[in-house]
Amino acid sequence: MESVTPRYVVDEHQRTTDVVLTIEQWRRVQADLEELDDIRAYDEARSVPQESIPLDKVAGDLRSKRGP
Repeated sequence: MESVTPRYVVDEHQRTTDVVLTIEQWRRVQADLEELDDIRAYDEARSVPQESIPLDKVAGDLRSKRGP
């Protein structure tokens, strides 16, 4: 991930309340978060034991469902 340069907004008690990014930085953060979601979904799917099905069986099943 490329670095971002956030600007912080503070309230009257000097507590950080918000973060300001450029739109380009925000888009990069969003893209990275979407990729992270995909990685987590993949990891979750791989963690569940599944039976392997040979490719030729899957292809044959698909052909038979399409019909002649």
